[in-house]
Amino acid sequence: MSSWVRVIAGALAAAAVIVTAACSPASLPVDVGPAPTSSASQAPLQVTGTSGTPPTLEYKKPFAVVQPGSRMVWPGTGDVLERDDPVLLNLYAQDGRDGTELQNTFRTAPAAFTMTERSLGNHLFEALEGRRVGTRLSLMEEQDGVPVLLVVDVLPARAAGAEEAPPGKELPQVRLDDLGAPAVDVPRGAEPPPDLVVQPLIRGTGPQVQAGQILTVEFTAVRWSDGSVVDTTWTEGTPPQSAEIGIGRLVEGWDQGLLEQTVGSQVMLVVPPQNGYANTKSRLAGETMVYVVDILDAHKAVAEEEPKKKEG
Repeated sequence: MSSWVRVIAGALAAAAVIVTAACSPASLPVDVGPAPTSSASQAPLQVTGTSGTPPTLEYKKPFAVVQPGSRMVWPGTGDVLERDDPVLLNLYAQDGRDGTELQNTFRTAPAAFTMTERSLGNHLFEALEGRRVGTRLSLMEEQDGVPVLLVVDVLPARAAGAEEAPPGKELPQVRLDDLGAPAVDVPRGAEPPPDLVVQPLIRGTGPQVQAGQILTVEFTAVRWSDGSVVDTTWTEGTPPQSAEIGIGRLVEGWDQGLLEQTVGSQVMLVVPPQNGYANTKSRLAGETMVYVVDILDAHKAVAEEEPKKKEG
């Protein structure tokens, strides 16, 4: 099995991570029309659809892969993908013989990889090398007699946009390293605010987060009381986390503070106990928590299609 076909097979398990602890983008691409068809030596494949939704693939079935390769459906406008960088992808794949869906991360959450051949496989790495965040690509390859048609959307792996005014001295200060990982400095000796504080740090340019969407984030969680890090996704080998927002699955501070924020934003939440873990058995029940959250993606989960009933 080829390397990027293995990526398809393993991506769903990698993507279906749920945020259990209350817990870059550049501009998203505009709508585009069909991708250019293949050359005369290759059967035509058209990819249509908008960003944030599964693509529609149009081709004559069964599809014959004459020459494996990749094509750009639309270019991205964000950061260039660099070797060893984290990369976040939405993947949609079909069996070209009959259009059977092989993979669809739009049903769950994007899949996280590292920009290396080992993580992505040689073919997918080569197709993505030098591309920008926001790109949509189509790839085709035959493996063990199965023509696999894959569409890949490159999502941001960190917040990016206009920087907001820094928080006042009475609030924690945030410093970012070269990869965008935050360090949080809680003001020494200061009393935590009694109410929820929502402090945008970077204003992204994507759509607003809506209740019921699957939210994918990078985050760091810090205790106000001593400034210690309780949890973070920024450690090596830890993927971004995903969960439905605004329906009571996350702590109230997240549900209140992240709704209507824009994708691509970085937001600091200062969550007092009553909006966090008060009246629970959590070790954080009495703590005011500080969260720095990079909003990488938000989309409605795509429902499973009902199987067609046979006539007669």
